[in-house]
Amino acid sequence: MTDPRSYRPSKDALKDRVILITGASDGIGKAVAIAAAAHGAQVVLHGRNVRKLEGVYDTIVASGGPRPSILPLDFEKAGPEEYEKLVAALDQEFGRLDGLLHNASMLGERAPIEHHDVAKWMRTMHVNVNAPFILTRSCLPLLKRSPDPVILFTSSGVVSNPRAFWGSYLVSKWASDGLMHMLAQELENQPAMRVNSINPGGVKTNMRLQAYPAEDRSKLPEPEAITAAYLFLLGPDSRGVQGQTINAQ
Repeated sequence: MTDPRSYRPSKDALKDRVILITGASDGIGKAVAIAAAAHGAQVVLHGRNVRKLEGVYDTIVASGGPRPSILPLDFEKAGPEEYEKLVAALDQEFGRLDGLLHNASMLGERAPIEHHDVAKWMRTMHVNVNAPFILTRSCLPLLKRSPDPVILFTSSGVVSNPRAFWGSYLVSKWASDGLMHMLAQELENQPAMRVNSINPGGVKTNMRLQAYPAEDRSKLPEPEAITAAYLFLLGPDSRGVQGQTINAQ
């Protein structure tokens, strides 16, 4: 298999692929969206902040990429009707979905279990586990219409190296990886469908700052530096890669 970390995509590696990226308004999601569009993808930008999404939109258009779409949705508050409207909009505009990147997530509290706020725990689990489940379930009919569909979850180093005080974030990432493995096996009768997870590693993002406020950020890579692995897994060059967690660094 090609090493995803050193993957060098061709200019049109993602040409005409419709890819929905959650959490695309900032950080890794923004960087992947811009990189995917630069390689020909028709990107669908999800996030809560419309102003930030419009900024990503403008960046892609100014660089000559395919004109993206914007789908604002707050996973904390969204109910079944909002997901149905999202899928209906995708169906009407594109008729299919070639890639789904679950990038949006919430850090939650880093504290001993006995001190955790129950409501905050529930919100983190909902955004990091329930929302990707609901969105995947809702988008599966559109993904099955693609000749080469991809579902990509976001993992974390805390999955392979669990540690104290990481609370709902750690538990949610274990659950997300479990969902990935389960779904990969459930879709074995769909040989074109690929389901994997990607671990971005330490990157200079706002969430990383929340988790490690005293860290020397000058030693962290920018989000743009790790997009190669994402482009590999979201594109046709990753055919045959299934049910794996891939490190972006």
